[in-house]
Amino acid sequence: MLQDAAQECPSRQELQNSLRQVHKLLSAHETSYVQSLRTLRKKINLLQTSTARQPAKPTNVTCPKLEAPANGKKMGKVLLPGHEVHFLCDPGYELVGSETRQCKESLTWTGQQPVCKDINECAPSPCVNGGTCENEVNVFVCICAKGWGGATCQTPVPTFFITITNTSAATAAGVAGSAGSAGSAGASVSPPATSSPLVRPSHCTQTQGTTHCTCEAGYTISGRDTSVCTDIDECELFHMGQSGRLCVHTCVNTPGGYRCTCPAGYNLTRDGRNCKDVDECANRQHNCTKDQLCINTYGGFQCVKVECPRIRNATYVKTSPLRCERNPCPVDNRACSQAPNSMSYHYLSVVSNLSAPRVMFRVSAMRMMGDTLRFSLLGGSRARRHFTVQRSDRQTGQLMLVSSVQGPATLEAEVEMSELEKRVLLGRYITKVTIFVSPYEF
Repeated sequence: MLQDAAQECPSRQELQNSLRQVHKLLSAHETSYVQSLRTLRKKINLLQTSTARQPAKPTNVTCPKLEAPANGKKMGKVLLPGHEVHFLCDPGYELVGSETRQCKESLTWTGQQPVCKDINECAPSPCVNGGTCENEVNVFVCICAKGWGGATCQTPVPTFFITITNTSAATAAGVAGSAGSAGSAGASVSPPATSSPLVRPSHCTQTQGTTHCTCEAGYTISGRDTSVCTDIDECELFHMGQSGRLCVHTCVNTPGGYRCTCPAGYNLTRDGRNCKDVDECANRQHNCTKDQLCINTYGGFQCVKVECPRIRNATYVKTSPLRCERNPCPVDNRACSQAPNSMSYHYLSVVSNLSAPRVMFRVSAMRMMGDTLRFSLLGGSRARRHFTVQRSDRQTGQLMLVSSVQGPATLEAEVEMSELEKRVLLGRYITKVTIFVSPYEF
């Protein structure tokens, strides 16, 4: 028994060797631990230093709000970096400054604040024959000199000088009525009164055997009877003059003149010739319900209701009145992940026969997650008949109108922006643009 116990107990030398190995192991761990602490301390110090040097992030993450220029409009409400705001001027004004401004990462805007400057329609001197031009909004008015008329004073006011010498009593009676002596100097002749407002008596004066007959403005002597003045139909006579039509819409002939009328949804401007659209949405002259949006159009309005798309294997939630975003997809649902990430809706109003080509709308990525952006037009051949999509820069695509459209009409186009990383689809973003084309060109 004593011999077995002696064999199991280690000797003093073996114990000392084991203790030395343990001590070396602890020393190695201690050195590694101290080194790790020093490295960690250095990293913490570097973080503290960089944090102290880094300026505090602004609480406001949007660019300052931009105001629409006087006599103009501003398109675009998103003030986040990467988004654009567009400016348009009312008819009769021209834009001076930046048509488009983009919010930069520094929360400042590109370009300069634009202004809408009145177009001087009198600059080309449209009034002739001594007429005076008065500039008004989107139109000019000519104040004609005596003896001239028309939109640009291009037409002489009918004045007739009838020379009658050695006439018989019958002819004198037809011209001068019951005048006295035909040779009396300065005798004024007054023909019989007429009952129709489109017919007026002429004003005749006899001087030494010569009769001068004239008509009031807006009337002319027609035929051989110089005692009667007939109304001039200005609407027919000046239907398409050198300076355009008398009225932008409908011309109504009146005794001695004319008047212009506008279709429903327009008001006649101060010049009496042009028509200005009535904004029924701003004036609350519409019947749209609370769940509908009122879109003003040229000559009317449209009530639209934005509803999120119903796509199989994906659901959407409305995050703003004009935007729907896809709810998170299950990890294993590939069909959901390939559905559009968002759907945005925009509505535009244009006049009939708008000149083309022209940019109608721009789509831009605020921040790129991948390495590639692709822009495409959805909707098949019907959409491509009027539209195309072009890239204006690396992060922006624009919807182009390629052919003019005669109204009334409603056009729809869907612009898809796809984001990819190494040719792998990261997301799809669709913008649906609806354009209401007016029946009128004003």
